Amino acid sequence: MKPKSTIPLGIFLIVVLVWAAACNLTNNNVPPTVVPRVTDTAQSPIDLETPVPPPIPQNNQANLNPSQANPLTAKANMNAILDQVDVDHLFMHVSALEALGTRHVNSQDLPNSGVQAAYRYVRGQFDAIAAKSAGNFAVTEEPFSLTWAGVSTTQRNIIGTIPGTAIGGGVILLCAHYDSISIDPNDGTYPAPGANDDGSGIAALIEMANILSQRKHGASILFVAFAAEEVGRMGSKAFVNEYLSKFAVNYVLNMDIIGSSTGANGAIDDSHMRVFSAGPESSPSRQLARAVYWIDFSMVPDMQIELQDSEDRFGRYSDHMSFSEAGFPAIRFIESLEDRARQHTPADVIGDVQATYLRRTTQAILAATVVLADGLPAPHNITLRPGEGTKRTLVWEPIPGATGYKIGLRDPGSLIINREFPWNTNSVDWDGFYPQVVAGLVISAIDKNGMMGPPSPEFIVPP
Repeated sequence: MKPKSTIPLGIFLIVVLVWAAACNLTNNNVPPTVVPRVTDTAQSPIDLETPVPPPIPQNNQANLNPSQANPLTAKANMNAILDQVDVDHLFMHVSALEALGTRHVNSQDLPNSGVQAAYRYVRGQFDAIAAKSAGNFAVTEEPFSLTWAGVSTTQRNIIGTIPGTAIGGGVILLCAHYDSISIDPNDGTYPAPGANDDGSGIAALIEMANILSQRKHGASILFVAFAAEEVGRMGSKAFVNEYLSKFAVNYVLNMDIIGSSTGANGAIDDSHMRVFSAGPESSPSRQLARAVYWIDFSMVPDMQIELQDSEDRFGRYSDHMSFSEAGFPAIRFIESLEDRARQHTPADVIGDVQATYLRRTTQAILAATVVLADGLPAPHNITLRPGEGTKRTLVWEPIPGATGYKIGLRDPGSLIINREFPWNTNSVDWDGFYPQVVAGLVISAIDKNGMMGPPSPEFIVPP
């Protein structure tokens, strides 16, 4: 991806401090600003001549609903779920897949190794989860025909399903791929351990299925282990073309290379993870990426999401693209740093997968999934009306069961939600609802336990 020009870091920090002072962010009663994170793709720099926006609206504390939930309760409840992510489980799965030597699509007939052995391992893990789920997790598969390098085979996508309880709750699809490839893409016998690509994603997929299958969820959740990603996304393409029509998919979260905090030349970044999505800024996939950024900012501060302004790295691909090309909201999670010298080689081994990093990336994806699956419905019918003087009134339909709302604001030219504030009613008067100040906004309903729900589709602020 081609880097964009950025302003010097020192100037940027000064401007952020000036902005914070103007917004009275030192006042403990004022909601926080969401701080943009450093990314490979530069956020739009703040223009030194841009007028300082008006202070963010503040709730009248005396009029707050007495049942307004404490966000600390939501955080504690979420932590109880995230703490279930087990490093030993994750590494067991990565190690088992690496030990197969190769998972190339043409490694069908290798004894005790190869892609068929990988299929049996993942299918066996899913079956074991189903056996202890009291009927809450069902397993099936989708076979499809593939010809690669002159060899015709039958490949299998492995599918686990947790049925949702909410009417119209839709479907969240979590996915990773279990095949691997090496230096010669046509050689089905050459070592291709694929510990990180994508043993790490499959490990996270199995662990999340194990955790989430222990209870019911509002939305249905699909867990799909794709075959044949490394040879042109053939597994996910077959799934989209032949299987997906059975489901009303709302969100696709693809995990591909999420286990290493080390990059080339000894670089280390153990606190960031990138998210790729198809543009433009108003696209369903970009809005999903922005929603996940906002959710994880609130729920998983140990793992910071870096939004990228492209569908994937230059010249590269992964299974999320099969969905976004078909019009579904889909994003890719990938580690912050990459050492491409290890990818698709015999060097992609478990020694370069870091336990604490893989656990935190898994937790970040799990947190986003829980909010998207179990939160109150997203507010809708958002509109702006003329208000008193220069103010405008933001209005939306109230959500049954909501104890309050959280409003996220995206600055002009920004990829991310930059600021947020809580609110206790379904209307807000503010003199900042103009496109020069706010490019777009999203609204999330807060439930009785203080947990935010999925954000609304972005409302673009009109002139």
